Amino acid sequence: MATGFFVILDDITAIFDDVATMAKVATKKTAGVLGDDLAVNAEKASGFNATRELPVLWKITKGSLLNKLIILPFAFILSAFAPWLIVPILMIGGIYLSYEGAEKIYEVLFHKGSKSPDNMNDSIDDDVKQALETKKIKSAIMTDFILSIEIIMIALGAVAQEPILVQIAAVTFVAILATIGVYGIVALLVRLDDAGFSLIESAHRLSGFKKTMMEKTGLLLVASLPKIIKTLSVVGTIAMLLVGGGIFVHNVEAIHHAIEFMPPLLGELIIGFVVGLLALGVEKLAHPLVQKIKNR
Repeated sequence: MATGFFVILDDITAIFDDVATMAKVATKKTAGVLGDDLAVNAEKASGFNATRELPVLWKITKGSLLNKLIILPFAFILSAFAPWLIVPILMIGGIYLSYEGAEKIYEVLFHKGSKSPDNMNDSIDDDVKQALETKKIKSAIMTDFILSIEIIMIALGAVAQEPILVQIAAVTFVAILATIGVYGIVALLVRLDDAGFSLIESAHRLSGFKKTMMEKTGLLLVASLPKIIKTLSVVGTIAMLLVGGGIFVHNVEAIHHAIEFMPPLLGELIIGFVVGLLALGVEKLAHPLVQKIKNR
């Protein structure tokens, strides 16, 4: 009996070792997309009133966890029974991400003078604020859904040759890490100004060199937040185009060969932008028709 128990314990330990090893491999494979995920979601989670930042981020985080709960079982089922469906699903997601990136560039170029609908300033009516907040949350959760599919599929591909239990444990670990890690960092970023104000307030109780250093650090944090958010907005837009374009480059042989002469990142960026422009053009043409159908 004792021998049998230790054999089982040894098997369990071996499985945990395999899971740890494969989780590390899968995390390395998805590191690039996780970086893009951080940039995109930091940009998506910004632009709210200070009192709403954490509640909104919590809603997006819960939506992200729900996304993972939906995607993971389907990913394992597709991998086992219909692997041919994975690429088309990824490409649909690539079109959406490319569209989001191209739309942001279009708004910057052609709507400079108009107020951004995402700007939640105090002059806006409360009902309008609520509607805009809900819209931004839905957009953030949808973008997270697409990026989550990409992350989970890449992680699954990295451990595809392992036993099913190891696959499930390793990919689930990466999915949870993606949510906790990304949104934990985003939460720190959006509260950077609060940390700065806290330092400035604490400095009033000090004197001399300590007071000066604490005040300067606080002022630096407060002043840096808008610049960080603006930078993340640009990085997030580029990230969406890179991930969207990368899906097509890695899964469509003709596109891959067509841009072989370019640096990989430049090629993926261009393809993402072209796909995004085409999707945006279709949306602009279809929108009036959809409105006419709705008004009938």
